[in-house]
Amino acid sequence: MDLKTATQEIKSGQAKPVYVLYGRDRFRMQGFVDYMIASLLSEEERSLGVVKMDTAETPIEEVVLEAETLPFFASRKLLIVRDQSLLAAGKEGKVSHRPEELLRYLKEPLETSTIVFVVQADKLDERRKLVKQLKGQDALLHFEELEGKDLYRWIGKRAKDQNRTITEDAAELLVLRAGSNLHRVAQEIDKLCLYAGDGGTIAKPDVELLTAASTEEDVFALVDAIATLQSGRALALYRELLLRREEPIKIAALLARQFRIFLQIKELSAQRFSPQQMAGQLGLHPYVVKLSLDKAGRFDVRTLGRLLSELADLDYRMKTGQIDKVLGLELFLISLSGRRPA
Repeated sequence: MDLKTATQEIKSGQAKPVYVLYGRDRFRMQGFVDYMIASLLSEEERSLGVVKMDTAETPIEEVVLEAETLPFFASRKLLIVRDQSLLAAGKEGKVSHRPEELLRYLKEPLETSTIVFVVQADKLDERRKLVKQLKGQDALLHFEELEGKDLYRWIGKRAKDQNRTITEDAAELLVLRAGSNLHRVAQEIDKLCLYAGDGGTIAKPDVELLTAASTEEDVFALVDAIATLQSGRALALYRELLLRREEPIKIAALLARQFRIFLQIKELSAQRFSPQQMAGQLGLHPYVVKLSLDKAGRFDVRTLGRLLSELADLDYRMKTGQIDKVLGLELFLISLSGRRPA
């Protein structure tokens, strides 16, 4: 079942007797649970109509018994069951369960009860009879993390719901800095919406001002300084990273990663790949590819190969204690000041 179909079912009052929510996106899972509570129960009914249980502490037969009990002073009962062992793949709990009791209940469920399993796992164990039965009843809802256009649409909608708009480049920078974790992205959007004001527009400078730059973004700026022979700026950026307690070995690894991306982009460009195709091929965010395309053109293949070789040698010397880590990377950056990148 897809989320849109499930939402329409609930909105029309035709909720299924059981739903199983699972996947990486716990933020949207919780949002769906909140939507169910708001749609199926009035505010007055929620204190008695919502029952929360956990299969780590409660056998499934007790959940079934609760589902078979008529609601008390509420039109229906909503059982929110947190699960990590009954349905999840590779999980074993301490509580012993009798899943056959739930299978029996599924044959004749009570119309006034809805069980919602909130599975704290990325996958379900599809070898289990119970999972197969629930899948056959179209009760499974997979919440995979949003990415690409779906993520941007979600960002735009959250801003729109607060009577704000967000520009495309602002959304791209936000995703680069906050990642795809919707809990963090939502917090950042809400902060930006508050700053923009009612009816306002969130632009890229607002994101730059109000969100923290990621280490990867700072390393990209460091690469840009190297590409434009700004050794002073490169050293200043390096020292800022050190002040944030970033490890020189990690910084060197991220520099190598960025130079490797440049090499890959140059190769794909020669094969006439579009930026979107490059992003899919390399498993990168489209905004990262967009930023890398221009910078990659400032280096030739031989220079990138030499830089990668030097960083590999530096990595070995830092890890074996042949050179001080902080000084080693600083000397590498200084050595680039007199070179032409291409």
